[in-house]
Amino acid sequence: MDYKNAFDLSNKVALITGASKGIGEAIARFYAAFGATVIINSRKQDELNVVAESIKSAGGNCVGMAANAGDLDACKQLVDKIVQVYGGIDILVNNAASNPVFGPITNSEEWAFDKIMSVNVKAPFALSNLVYPSMKERGRGSIINVSSIAGLTPDHGLGLYSVSKAALNMLTKVQAKEWGKEGIRVNAICPGLIKTKFSEALWSNEELLKRLVKQLPIARMGTVEEIAGLALYLASDVSGYCTGAVFTADGGTTL
Repeated sequence: MDYKNAFDLSNKVALITGASKGIGEAIARFYAAFGATVIINSRKQDELNVVAESIKSAGGNCVGMAANAGDLDACKQLVDKIVQVYGGIDILVNNAASNPVFGPITNSEEWAFDKIMSVNVKAPFALSNLVYPSMKERGRGSIINVSSIAGLTPDHGLGLYSVSKAALNMLTKVQAKEWGKEGIRVNAICPGLIKTKFSEALWSNEELLKRLVKQLPIARMGTVEEIAGLALYLASDVSGYCTGAVFTADGGTTL
């Protein structure tokens, strides 16, 4: 093995959803820095253009393609376009997520349930199935589902979100078991408290943040780069024996 280039992603094409900010953006920057052709996706093209231009100015190869991950027709058009332009997809990161409500499930309405499940479970299911033929043809592929520790144990006020991420973790295992013989690996990452726009309601409250980090063995929030480093490992060939795994990156929260 060439140890110095163990994480090289040259000649690989990666699609990352929810990549206009936060964890998705950080993963895109890591992948591009290690040689991948990166297609970043979210709903707003203007936001994607800003990130893509920044990555390209740093020497990376990145293109933004807007599509709603919860729209199955839009997902199909997205994958078809990538395959047509780049010849296939080697890496899929299902990172887009939604959580429009906070509170007990008894107060959650059907529209919230439908939206959370559509974005957090149905979209990764559909996108993975769409990229499957390309990966099968190439005889290789890495799918990374960005889940949450809320999918491992119920999180206060995040009942529906917890249910959706638990389903995503099981989807990961099912995909890994069914597709392993075709060279397709599927793993999940469960971040803990990471400083992103998505978690701003937690870390922007100074008193709440103090209480939260006091309970952590590492005693601080995590960074998007610390999640992206794990995603780089799972995308690279050096993680070739990892599939069906649910990795935590939570500062010890789940201990």
